[in-house]
Amino acid sequence: MRTERAAPAAVAPGTTLPPLPGLDAAWAHPVLGSMLRGHSHRQWLDRRHPWLLDTAVVLLVVCVSMPSLLGGTSGSLFGDADSQGQVSSGAMVALTAALAIPLWWRRRAPAVTYFVIAAVSLVEWSVGVWLPAGLSVLIALYTLARRGSLRVLGWAGALAVATVVLAAWVLAPIEHPLLGSFFLLGTTTAAVAVGLTLRIRRMYLEALEDRARRLEIEQEQRLRLTAAAERSRVAREMHDIVGHNLSVMVTVADGAATLATNRGEHSAEALRILGDTGRQAMSELRRVLGVLREGQEAAQLLSPQPGIHDLDPLLSRVRAAGLAVRYRTMGDLDSLGSGVQLTVYRVVQEALTNTLKHAGSGSSVEVTVTADTGTVHIRVADTGAPPGQTVRPVAEPRGGDPGHGLVGIRQRAAMYGGTVVIGPRDTGHGWLVDVVLDVPTSPAPGEQLS
Repeated sequence: MRTERAAPAAVAPGTTLPPLPGLDAAWAHPVLGSMLRGHSHRQWLDRRHPWLLDTAVVLLVVCVSMPSLLGGTSGSLFGDADSQGQVSSGAMVALTAALAIPLWWRRRAPAVTYFVIAAVSLVEWSVGVWLPAGLSVLIALYTLARRGSLRVLGWAGALAVATVVLAAWVLAPIEHPLLGSFFLLGTTTAAVAVGLTLRIRRMYLEALEDRARRLEIEQEQRLRLTAAAERSRVAREMHDIVGHNLSVMVTVADGAATLATNRGEHSAEALRILGDTGRQAMSELRRVLGVLREGQEAAQLLSPQPGIHDLDPLLSRVRAAGLAVRYRTMGDLDSLGSGVQLTVYRVVQEALTNTLKHAGSGSSVEVTVTADTGTVHIRVADTGAPPGQTVRPVAEPRGGDPGHGLVGIRQRAAMYGGTVVIGPRDTGHGWLVDVVLDVPTSPAPGEQLS
């Protein structure tokens, strides 16, 4: 909804603003285009020199009043009254000046300007004079409706109706008071309506601009959150795969260098260089991951990545915390790649952590990991809190990585096109985490060392 002309204050002097999107045809039209360009130029001029417009309004009222002042007459638009008062030319000039000059402050003090002009108008009508400068009342009322307080506008409108009726029927009776009252009340209502219409239009445009600004801020925040999530995802992938493979490469290189040294082979030095290069790469990885995942410790990120064989120490720590765990495996789990093994470890770790937090140490858990052709099935089912036992949160086993919770489980399963079922068990007691991963039948090239 925001247009390209929402910040006109930045336009250089003497230039016109670019057209709004969707109004190209209007700007290209010879008549409409010139009107729009002229309106833009007047807006810019009014912002730079606001006193010019106020002075022009005052001069306009004076020019309209000049024929009456020069002719020395003060008739009514609705017919001459029988008791039309006669005043001197000096009094007419003074009344005209008193009606016109306050308009110079109409935009800075709209309420004061209107009440001053309304008071002068009462004096004018009291002496039986109808001056063309009386249109100052309509201009002041219009300005009050557009820029002043709405509460003051209500009192001003009531005062305007009262003064019009009083002038037409009592102070300066005219030949057709009913017609005069209808005309004066109509023009008063029109002045207020035009002022309120432009006021609502200005508020609507300001609301659109504010909404556009807030949408820009929200979009920027979404971009930042998306970038942060992407950095976290990239860091997790590097953490899970690259860090582990580098550790394996360094270990194999060091072992091969030791074996080559014992055999007296010339390749020992090259293997030591390979090991040192791997350690240097891990050091660089530490710096990169420190940038991508703020708030994580480098040692935690660069520690060797756990696999299937690390489930036994994990389960031992969980059992030490008071949770009864039964662990079963089926299939050739050792043939799984390092990334798949890491995913299995993290899923089991997070499921057991949730059981400790929500079911307590009195629960029992059954962990089953099954490797089949092309799939790996992970099932962690607990029995829930024992009846009548109050669950007290137990601290997470030391050395465990809190991971990314249930969201992390789903994200890791999605990496392998798997399915995740998390929820209460069919028996009505306990909780179930059931994950099926689709894995290749043979390890990926980058995982041959596992």
